[in-house]
Amino acid sequence: MNSRELVKKTLEFENTSGIAPRDLWILPWAYNTYGEGVDAILKDYPPDIVQVPNSHKIYTDPLKTVGDAYEIGEYQDEWGVMFRQAVRGIIGEVKAPIVSSSDENWDDISRIHFPEELLTIDTDKINEFCASTDKFVLSNDLVRPFERIQFLRGTEYLYVDLALENANMLKMLARIHDFNCRLMELWCSKTNIDGFWAMDDWGSQRSLLINPETWVKYFKPLYRDYSNIAHKYGKKLFFHSDGFTLDIIPHLIDLGFDAVNLQIFCIGLENIEQFKGKITFWGEIDRQHLLPRGSLSDIDAAVRSVRAAIWDNGGAIAQCEFGIDANIDNVRQVFKTWSDTTPNL
Repeated sequence: MNSRELVKKTLEFENTSGIAPRDLWILPWAYNTYGEGVDAILKDYPPDIVQVPNSHKIYTDPLKTVGDAYEIGEYQDEWGVMFRQAVRGIIGEVKAPIVSSSDENWDDISRIHFPEELLTIDTDKINEFCASTDKFVLSNDLVRPFERIQFLRGTEYLYVDLALENANMLKMLARIHDFNCRLMELWCSKTNIDGFWAMDDWGSQRSLLINPETWVKYFKPLYRDYSNIAHKYGKKLFFHSDGFTLDIIPHLIDLGFDAVNLQIFCIGLENIEQFKGKITFWGEIDRQHLLPRGSLSDIDAAVRSVRAAIWDNGGAIAQCEFGIDANIDNVRQVFKTWSDTTPNL
């Protein structure tokens, strides 16, 4: 059974091998800090999931970005949003939203650039990559409606807009959603990727960032469209969100999402166990406390607790994020323990 088959069987709860597919997310910070040590982990524990590489080289029309998203300084993304980075190797923050706080009615949206360049993907090049690997291939592009409109407006004032049900903000959200649907249709209908993914950071440390009823009213319908598009073309749909997102997990299951990358240690494994066998958890191991400061035995116990809580002939992907402050020995231990706990090996 190759990687592609392993991931699919895991998502469909038909993985009787007991082997959890591997996936390591690597921020540039990790390479800047540990260099060849990162490659050594990838060699010893090869990932089963990959993304289409070199995203900026797969477009026939170049993206209108300026700068480097992971270098200290400023970076302008393909929508025209300016990020500022204070730490090398991690993405920065939006400091000057395009739609200013004084523009209560979203009257001036002239500086928002809808990146039609993203729709000029070289499908032949992407399909060549898919054919060249037996890994499970995810898209390089993604959809993120909440974060996208948040980047344009700024967090505080978007919350006000949502509370007031600002009509022009909702029109912009609809335009962003329409663009997202066109992007997904292109990737899912014209390329041989195995899965597409969506992301929006929805949680604070203790709760959802907005009222769950607001989430259901305005954002669940958007995600339903994304799920329908992916599944119409036989693709799997993956989702990522940071923070405490317990309130939306039943909705993600209802929407038919295939895998979710959530901060399950922030949410609490005792709260996650109820979803065993209903959705696949795409990791993760606690990157707030355990990966930076835990002992090897702490990591071992964490992985074993995750397997016990959610493995059901699938339902778990051995994923963690090698991000800022993570200890390289702990990252290695994550994959060692997943391997050690495979019952049929």
